[in-house]
Amino acid sequence: MSEQAKLLRIYTDEAAYFGDRKVFEVVATRARDAKLAGATVVQALFGFGRSAHLHRPHLLEDDQSLVIEIVDAEASLRAFAASLGDIEGIGLITLEAVEVLGGDNIGGAIA
Repeated sequence: MSEQAKLLRIYTDEAAYFGDRKVFEVVATRARDAKLAGATVVQALFGFGRSAHLHRPHLLEDDQSLVIEIVDAEASLRAFAASLGDIEGIGLITLEAVEVLGGDNIGGAIA
């Protein structure tokens, strides 16, 4: 049986810090603390954003683009995204419909 869910994508990069922690670690920890179904951090091979700065692998730098993906119920994801307003270093945040075909039941959050 398929379930309707939403996919939250948060764009950042490896070089972004919030205090003394990397932004992607802070976001993933907050997602766990918010009891969201799970978070995956995906490293891009190449990327750029509004500034047109190219993020790509480099021997001496950690500056690759990252995408944090979280699938859960829409209300939970909207509330979570709103809670990230204090974190600098987050770029684009998107929310889109997805259909969960298998795997875990997203913690029962999706009817």
